[in-house]
Amino acid sequence: MPGAYPWGVSIFAVVLLLLAAVLVVAAEWPRVSERAPKRPKRRKKSHLRVVEPSEDPDEFARAVERDLANLPTYDPNERPRK
Repeated sequence: MPGAYPWGVSIFAVVLLLLAAVLVVAAEWPRVSERAPKRPKRRKKSHLRVVEPSEDPDEFARAVERDLANLPTYDPNERPRK
């Protein structure tokens, strides 16, 4: 058909463009990852312990209350620290 747009060529061009972008990202990844801020490694949670059901039944309740008291809180009305 005269005047019909060859969509097969467009799809091929888009695929080639995507492959080129992936190739550029793969080639530049080592340099980009060097500039990225390093995340600190997480500490192991060695301070945690399992409360066995055979222990004092109130121990679990005390452990939960203690853990809840130690959780950080968020107050939206609190002024941010500078």
